[in-house]
Amino acid sequence: MHSLEFGSNLKAIARAGAGVNNIPVDKCTEQGIVVFNTPGANANAVKELVLTTLMASSRNLFAGVEWAKSLKGEGDQVPKLVEAGKKQFVGKEIKGKTLGVIGLGAIGALVANDALDLDMDVIGFDPFISVNTAWNLSRNVQRAMSIEELFANSDFITVHVPLTADTKGMFNKQTFSIMKDGVHIVNFSRDGLVNEEDITAALESGKVGKYITDFPNENVLKMKNAVPIPHLGASTQESEENCAIMAARQVKEFMETGNIKNSVNFPNAAIPYTGKKRVAAFHKNVPNMVGQITSAISDYELNIADMVNRSRGDYAYTMIDIENKVNGDVIPGLKEKISQIEGIVSIRVI
Repeated sequence: MHSLEFGSNLKAIARAGAGVNNIPVDKCTEQGIVVFNTPGANANAVKELVLTTLMASSRNLFAGVEWAKSLKGEGDQVPKLVEAGKKQFVGKEIKGKTLGVIGLGAIGALVANDALDLDMDVIGFDPFISVNTAWNLSRNVQRAMSIEELFANSDFITVHVPLTADTKGMFNKQTFSIMKDGVHIVNFSRDGLVNEEDITAALESGKVGKYITDFPNENVLKMKNAVPIPHLGASTQESEENCAIMAARQVKEFMETGNIKNSVNFPNAAIPYTGKKRVAAFHKNVPNMVGQITSAISDYELNIADMVNRSRGDYAYTMIDIENKVNGDVIPGLKEKISQIEGIVSIRVI
């Protein structure tokens, strides 16, 4: 959407998925357009594939299947060749092994809980864990006090964090040196989390036993013991439907009530909708803004029934419910008065 021009009537954009790199978020913010994503809607799909590839790679299933296919044309000799050659694919069970989970959001928490059910020991690291996620996380997930502690004690490591300046290249020569020899690394988050030059060397030396990634490129395809998955993490019929439903519901809620949940550029804000007229203003996060908005409302001799104000960086979002019954002819004037306040980006009366 980066090349699109947005009309003045555009109020919201919803991404049926977590990533919003195809949306000009900064431009939307400047124009007062709320951008939603759908975190967690595809969490189960990703979780299932993480655990599937973790087990399959530990048992050398992918390499074994490719080798078995190479026996085409051997006729009656295939069964004998299979029995003679299977020893080269002897793997390891995951039971009793330690899984390190970096990032305990919607996906990471599901992976951690289900890995416990597979009789794995689980270590988790997330300095920004939310209260809601903590409630959903099993008490048997051990807390790593540092990421270095997790690196040093894990047989398998799966990462579920966004790509930021702080996380870019977090898997590198230095961090590999902390890890156990032969560690398996599972990356269904972002390719930039892993330094490709360093992991190529770590795979060659055996320091890293397997690298399972959902983001193949030419370099990954050349790596020894890399398992390239063609970006299938969230590719299930169920997750696509879940994301679409969640996106539609969030836009519907915003358009009908002004309430915001799961926005990447507006602050989350909600108050129960009672059917009263509601002023919803997106504005610069500067002093006395709320006072100016409420003053404009009082100029029309209107009482305030409820109010919420939330900020996010340089911007803020204010919703105000009006106690009085508001005549329709008042609304254009009220909107115009509020829109003239310096720092107001967008204004709606619902």
